[in-house]
Parts: sequence; structure tokens; C-alpha cells
Amino acid sequence: MMKVHLSPDRTEEIAVTAATVEAVLLMLGVNPVEVIVSRNGALVPEDTVVGGDDELRVIRFVHGG
Repeated sequence: MMKVHLSPDRTEEIAVTAATVEAVLLMLGVNPVEVIVSRNGALVPEDTVVGGDDELRVIRFVHGG
């Protein structure tokens, strides 16, 4: 099971054998344009294939003016 940390108080576990980061985000209802993602502690682009025991952390951009 892959763990996806969406916020400090929300973690999802999903069964994915192989999918891109973008596909995982869309599966979870997260807009890929508004976040960056780390896999096992390292930042990765949206086209990176993840799965298995990977651990993703979704980091939201805070913007405004």
C-alpha cells in the first residue's frame, strides 16, 4: 500500500502498482497544478511513476498578494 500524506492530519493509503504522480493526484481529487510532491523524501515531477511501498507527501502552494 502506498501512503499519500495530503496534510498533517490526513493520510490516504491506496493500492497502486504503477501510476504517475499526476494520476495519483487526480485519483485523490488534488489539482496537480497547485502542489508539489515528494516521493520518499525527494521532490519528483508529475510524470514520475510511483507505486508499491512509495510514500508521497503533497505540498500545497500558498499564494496570494
